[in-house]
Amino acid sequence: MLRAVAQGRAVMSSSVEPDLFIDGVACCDQMAAHALAHGGYIRPDGDGERLVPAVLTEAGRAVLAPAVGHVA
Repeated sequence: MLRAVAQGRAVMSSSVEPDLFIDGVACCDQMAAHALAHGGYIRPDGDGERLVPAVLTEAGRAVLAPAVGHVA
């Protein structure tokens, strides 16, 4: 999930329990998506009721960086 977010392939809602969509399809593990959002690893890049791009936070980039090298 973090890799998809880093690659710009994910959008999410900015609700209390944010839903994550990858490549236009609802993520099959929304509990994990909620955990990533509540844990501060991903966040919506905007607010409101519509879907917005999902972005990595600094913590998300730090977790992902060792697995894939430098993450912008």
